Amino acid sequence: MKTFSDLGISGAFIKALEEININIPTEIQEKAIPVLITKETDFIGQAQTGTGKTAAYGLPILHAINADKPYVQALILSPTRELGQQIAKQLFKFTKYIPQKIFIESVYGGAHIDEQIRSLRRPTHIVVATPGRLVDLLERKAIDLSFITTLVLDEADEMLSMGFRKELDTILKYTAGKRHTWLFSATMPLGLKTIISSYMSPKAIRMEVNRNDIVNKDIEHKFLICSRLEKPEALFQFLRSQGNARGLIFCRTKIEAQTVTKRLQAKKINADALQGDMLQKERDKVMRAFKNSKLQILVATDLAARGIDVKELAFVVHYQLPEKSDYYTHRSGRTGRAGNKGFSLSLITPREHEGLKAIEKELGIKVKEIQR
Repeated sequence: MKTFSDLGISGAFIKALEEININIPTEIQEKAIPVLITKETDFIGQAQTGTGKTAAYGLPILHAINADKPYVQALILSPTRELGQQIAKQLFKFTKYIPQKIFIESVYGGAHIDEQIRSLRRPTHIVVATPGRLVDLLERKAIDLSFITTLVLDEADEMLSMGFRKELDTILKYTAGKRHTWLFSATMPLGLKTIISSYMSPKAIRMEVNRNDIVNKDIEHKFLICSRLEKPEALFQFLRSQGNARGLIFCRTKIEAQTVTKRLQAKKINADALQGDMLQKERDKVMRAFKNSKLQILVATDLAARGIDVKELAFVVHYQLPEKSDYYTHRSGRTGRAGNKGFSLSLITPREHEGLKAIEKELGIKVKEIQR
């Protein structure tokens, strides 16, 4: 079993990692870090959600930063504000014991752009950005990417599924010839393969973790067949069986998410909804309550849940099956993280059974039926 020291990580970073209980490298970290620290290369890493990708690319970036030079040297793109803030926060924790301060800024939509512009005028070494906000900053000439040597596309498949293809094209063209690109993704849809062939070196190093397990193998997958009218009661029974365990419930539409949330609240279940047209302030309030364990159950649409990373979620419920198999991967990946066991339950009508079989076939998983 390798240690972070074996991978080439310096003692100051290892001390910070140990303080936040990161002691043993995950598989993607073990494979990626030695390459990214020692080689100037484009890199494609495919690994499930929750396998430690932030440290896999973050530690090599931090090692390469020259803190004496007060300009942006690395850019990390993330699909959502929440994930971007989380990345910046984790990188900051990694730097606790290094002798020279590395400055990291997170920029995203839904916040005052003027404040972010002022922050970027200070010495900044690493920028973590959502694609839309970064394009806004580029158009205003409020950010200088002339000196970046590394561009990371984190959760690249999610950025595409959220409709950021145009913004990614703009950013990749703008930074062309100035950087190496490191792409990390749980899945590899066709649109992502097009981006790879258009903007990355054909000599890019590729690594896959658990190639035959697109969905985390620590997650148990089950389904229950019930009519549409029986679903609410089936959900209540399942939640009662889970006691105080915390989890996510996924719906396909914001109307369904609101309806399910109201039914749960009427049953005195500590739940709230996260859906696409919420104001950022409302979204932040719900996410803060969920992350701080003041909220037991979060009901979300696929779009609204992008970038959510809450530790120790016991289960995920698919109240409605997702539109795409990729979405099932991302939904289920919210549980069973960091070596913990997870549980994924699909509540399906008889007509939805074929859709679940298609997901099983495409993802190479077995979803077992719960008999009532």
